[in-house]
Amino acid sequence: MKKTVKVLLVLATTLLLASCGKLDFGSDSGTTTSTKSGNYQTTGNNKDSNYQGVIRNGKYPVSKARGLMLQNNNQNGNTFNVRSMESGLTQIATKQFSTDKYDLEDGQLLSTATTRKWLARQKGKFSKSGDTDNALGLNPASNNKTDPTKRNPIYLQQLLEQDFMVSSGNSMNLGGIAIGLGMNSVDYYTKSQYGAQYETKISEADMVAQGKRMASEVVSRLRQMKGVGQNTPIMVGLYRQAEQDSLVGGTYKTYMVSMKGNQIGQWHGVNQQNEVLPLQDNKKGINSSVASDFNNFSAQIRGFFPTLAGVTAQAHYEDGQLAGLKVTVNTQFYGQSEINAFTQYVTTAASKYLPSGVKIEIDIVSVQGMQAFANRDTGEKNFYTHVFDSY
Repeated sequence: MKKTVKVLLVLATTLLLASCGKLDFGSDSGTTTSTKSGNYQTTGNNKDSNYQGVIRNGKYPVSKARGLMLQNNNQNGNTFNVRSMESGLTQIATKQFSTDKYDLEDGQLLSTATTRKWLARQKGKFSKSGDTDNALGLNPASNNKTDPTKRNPIYLQQLLEQDFMVSSGNSMNLGGIAIGLGMNSVDYYTKSQYGAQYETKISEADMVAQGKRMASEVVSRLRQMKGVGQNTPIMVGLYRQAEQDSLVGGTYKTYMVSMKGNQIGQWHGVNQQNEVLPLQDNKKGINSSVASDFNNFSAQIRGFFPTLAGVTAQAHYEDGQLAGLKVTVNTQFYGQSEINAFTQYVTTAASKYLPSGVKIEIDIVSVQGMQAFANRDTGEKNFYTHVFDSY
């Protein structure tokens, strides 16, 4: 049981990098209502900036499409991409679907089979019987070339759906849809089975052009699905994935909202950046002040506990401003008293040296797993901490 709790807490603390809507499963503030399809319950929420989640018939409805990677591509995947793609879509969605009106439900429209078909290549001249090429593929058909600069790459790698629900009397209805298209910055491939890996770099301009083409098709297909009205707002965001060896996830580049039928709304640019701290090789970085603050924090806790294995951070920026910081501290000690003292010291140092006013998450880990964590939400002054017992 203890291990299970630890795993759940680790997953919960790593889902959000910064400034992102999150679900709060507070039992005291949830509400239960009867719908045509049975009972649903909202999870409750302790912050106006966060969406309430939806529980149907006592169970949380999980999206079948979330995190599904393109199976016929040899890319190993970057787990940071999956996390930041989801949290980023939730954040962008707040621009269209206010948290005080809409509740958030994992996407229920796209099945696993449908998602696989959409992620595949289109049928083409070089399609083979039994492969994953199909008429519903959003990626361009293969041109049978293997040269990195001449082949048609896989542009679309992931597809994420989020549904936004509205309560009306005794029913809960679909009020809006957000779709994230996870677009490759690099397409990794092999020329033969189990052969060497090659890569095709994809410019941002090509990625956006392909993504906009796909977005138009996605809107058209969603409009034909049961339960989706012609006036249901559909948001589509283009997410540029980081390379597979990156220590941070990618970012959204642009999004639009289709308000009616197959009409495509105006595309809006998204200014997001991620970086890893400490900076390496005298790199200038996005914000020298943030990098300096982190270095001071790292030096302080290293001086107090010299046995630390490493201190790193992922910084997330919105419109040039720091929006969140996720710090990972790798330890080499295991005593309960040491962990307690260290966690207290880390939060004190974080309050003194790290930037104020932004979301900060600190994970303290060892080879045995998560030992403690500290969290401070945007606008808060104090950290919430938890130390895992050793028994």
